[in-house]
Parts: sequence; C-alpha cells; structure tokens
Amino acid sequence: MRVAITGGTGFVGRHLARELVARGHEAVLIARGKDVRDESIHKLPKTSFLASDLSDPQELRRAFLGSDAVAHCAGINREIGAQTYLRVHVDGTKHVVEAARLAGVKKIVLLSFLRARPKCGSAYHESKWVAEEMVRGSGLNYTVFKAGVIYGRGDHMLDHLSHALYTFPIFGLVGMKERQIRPVAVEDLVTAIIASVDDTRLSNKIVSITGPEEMALSEAVRRVAEAIGRHPLYVPTPLAIQKVIAWVAERTMKIPLLSLAQLRILSEGIAEALPACDTLPADLLPATRFTAEQILKGRPEPGPFGLRDLGCCKA
Repeated sequence: MRVAITGGTGFVGRHLARELVARGHEAVLIARGKDVRDESIHKLPKTSFLASDLSDPQELRRAFLGSDAVAHCAGINREIGAQTYLRVHVDGTKHVVEAARLAGVKKIVLLSFLRARPKCGSAYHESKWVAEEMVRGSGLNYTVFKAGVIYGRGDHMLDHLSHALYTFPIFGLVGMKERQIRPVAVEDLVTAIIASVDDTRLSNKIVSITGPEEMALSEAVRRVAEAIGRHPLYVPTPLAIQKVIAWVAERTMKIPLLSLAQLRILSEGIAEALPACDTLPADLLPATRFTAEQILKGRPEPGPFGLRDLGCCKA
C-alpha cells in the first residue's frame, strides 16, 4: 500500500509515516519544507518527499500518482503571513481533493478537529468545517476523523506543557470554570487512520476519535507535572488574561506556548464532537490511557523555555 501524507513531516504525519513503513507500506511525505526538528523522518526507507504548500493541484497530482490513499493531515493553529486558515485549511483542501481525483486516488482521509463547525465565531473551527464539507462532497471514498487533543512524542501538548512547567513556578489554568478533555494517543489515531484506508466500515464516514478517559484540563496538567517531578502553584486565570498571554506568545515565540485558536479550543472543552457524528467500531476505539508512562514516553528533553524558542532567535 502507498499513502500520500500532507503535513507529512508534522506531528501526526511523522507518526503515520513511521507506522506505515513499519508495516511494510510506502509513504509520500508532502510538506512546505523539511522540518529540522526531526530530520530522521527523511531517512525512513520506502518514503519520498515533496516540498509543497498545497497551492498547485498539478504538482500534488504528480505526488499522488500510484497512491492508494491520501491522508490529509496538514493544518495550522495560528495564522502567520500567507499561511492563513483560508489558504491552508480551505484552499489547500480544495487542491488536495482536486489532485486526488486527477491522480485516480480512491480514498481520502481527512484529519479534522473534534468541534469544527460553522458559524461559531472562530476562523479555525469554521475553516476546518469547510474542509470537511469539501471532502464529503468530493465524490471520493472518504473518512473524516474529528480528533480532540492528540498527544505523543513531538506533539504540542506535552512539549510546551512540560517546558512551561519547568519554566514557571505558577501555572495559569484556562478560565475560571473547569473544562473536560479526552486526550488521545497518537498511536491510537494512526492505527485508526491506516485501518480506514480499506476498512469498509469507515467508508464515507465522519467519526470522532478521543481517548478512553475524560478528565478536567487541570487534571491533565497535574498528571504531566507529577510525571516530570514539577509542583507549580495552580491558579485559575480569566480568559481575558489568557488572551493577552496568547496574543503575546503568537508574536514572540516560534511555536507559541498558547495560540488564540488553542485558547478558544480549551475554553469550550474537548470531550464531545460538534456536531454529533459517528463513533469508531469497537475494535478501533482508542484504549491507551493518559498515564505517567505514556507522558514520559512522549515528553521532550526536560528543561525550560529558552532563547531558542523566541521568534527573533535563529538558534
């Protein structure tokens, strides 16, 4: 089996490519550029790489030729210059769908967001919803995965959360009211994505995928802190203050501690899909729990934020 992966050098894309290769399949990695955070992905056997910003359907068609499926995992959680939600989530998906048709690809898998929906006042949520609509109307065999918080080696959650816990003696919890999340291990997500390529139970389905445990966001933070031996003072923080923090982080950090889109996501909770959708077959439901073992397996090298994390620093 050969699978083309947009966002192929990103967090989910890397894990998906490695699992495909481990199972004896081939992967085509498509990304804007080579991700220097994990250059080992480019040394995987049975893989090829295309630098593309998803703006050229003909270029994508050539990359998709001979593929059994396209896994469309490319996405952003903040807008930087020309990389807008419209260009990446909407126009990018339009070009991916067009290229898949031209290349004769029979299956398209879209990684979307659990609460992506129209007319909710969030450009991130709304653009993800438009992408879902395009895939649903593509005429191709599709599966849309509406995922919640995804964690694992190289993610944003464990990476930035652990660095924050090493940096600050006080940790500001999002909002004055507890919100629920269901963290899903990237390994469980990747297993479901690969299964969807030829599992007819997932043909033309929109499915939610979340972890087996529902917990308060503060509980997830505490589990990470305990796993890495940190004991900050937890302080519920009004959303207005968190918005200022996110605004500053977006403008000063290479990868923000918290983006405005992520703040919106966390402030409404990430436990149930909106709108309601199908659930996975029982044998594909995520079973990996958010334990200390899993947290330590996925965390980055320990240490606080530093100059390397600032947007003005090239180091």
